[in-house]
This record gives sequence, structure tokens and C-alpha cells, in this order.
Amino acid sequence: MADGRPQGITADQRQAAQLIWDYHHMRHELRPCDAAIALGCNDLGVSTYAARLYEAGLFPTLVFTGGNSAATSSVFPRGEAVHFHEHALALGVPAHAMLLEPKAANTGQNIAYAREALTAAGVRPRSVLLISMPYMERRAFATCREQWPEAEAVCASDPLSFDAYLKGMDDEESVISMMVGDLQRVIEYPKQGFAIAQDVPEDVHAAYTSLIRDGFTGYLIST
Repeated sequence: MADGRPQGITADQRQAAQLIWDYHHMRHELRPCDAAIALGCNDLGVSTYAARLYEAGLFPTLVFTGGNSAATSSVFPRGEAVHFHEHALALGVPAHAMLLEPKAANTGQNIAYAREALTAAGVRPRSVLLISMPYMERRAFATCREQWPEAEAVCASDPLSFDAYLKGMDDEESVISMMVGDLQRVIEYPKQGFAIAQDVPEDVHAAYTSLIRDGFTGYLIST
């Protein structure tokens, strides 16, 4: 894997990762919103789930946002949002219901640029459904509350168990490293004005430090 750890995770590491997985979920109740934003990533399941929620009538307008990153350029060479948009079209979401934002390079830009795309289309939502990877819910929420405080943010992700999600991904060690990286951003980004502060329980923080100590560091940022 990218951070050079040996393959395979221990029972203690899996338990620590489960704590972080659970923490990242906001556990918001799904309900209709004025618009939805699907945040680009390396998981096409976000687009699949967004299409399901559109079909369920939870929002009239869906923005796909995201350009490329080191983690996604090989998977989605034409950009995250472009591939997600095409996938949703193939699943039956009508073109008139979707907006494409192909430039965002981080979560703050995902929110800011998606908001600009909605405004340009004449959509000024009071509530926004944030559709993301399961372990990105809390960061998406904290970012939206800082960047767009007047819009009510509701988080949604495919309701998979941690084990089921790991089985569906190619590299479970990398998934855990990304979860650790997301938690670092939840902790650090409020200090930089990128997101609102979130309480991190002691057991979650202990799990976080133990996984860093064990080498799950491939997606950490410099602080």
C-alpha cells in the first residue's frame, strides 16, 4: 500500500478503525432537501447512492462536484464529477436534474463551487443533502456549516457496515488510512477556518493515535 505498511490488519486495528468509522457517521435522518451535493472521491458508489436518493424523490437538483486528486486521477481520469455524472445518467437520472462542477480540489471547494453552480442555475436552497463516502460525512458536515452556514446541511451515505464497505474496496489498509486522514482533517481544519469544530470522544482519539502509531499515515496532512 501507499504508506508502506505490511499487508493485513490486526483485530485491534480493526476495532480501532470501527470506532473511527462510527464517529464519522452523522446519523442524520434522511429527508427531502432543496438540493443535493454529491462529493467527488474514489468511490463510484457515491454516484450510485445519489441516483437512488434522486429516484426516491429526496431532492429535485443534484450537483456532482470534484476534479482530480492523487487518489482518483487513475480511476477517474476525466475527473470525479464527470465520471459520477455519466454514471448517474446511465442509472436514469435525467440530465435536467443534474449540475456538473468539475474543478473542486478539496472539500471546501466542493461546497463553495457547488453553491456557485446552484446559484448560477437559479437554485438557492435552504437545505442541502450532502452525499459522500460513509467516512466523509462528518468532514462534509463541518465544512458546509463553516462555508455555508445559512443552509441546513443533512448528511447521507450508503448505509453499509464497516466490514461490508471494506470488502467492496480493493485495499482495506488504504481505506483505514483515509479514514484516519479524514479524522485528522476534522481535528485540524477548524484551526485554519475551513470547518466548524467537532467534539472528538476520548476513545475515538485514542483509536486515531494508535492507528497513526501503527503506520496508517498515507493520507495525513502536514500540520
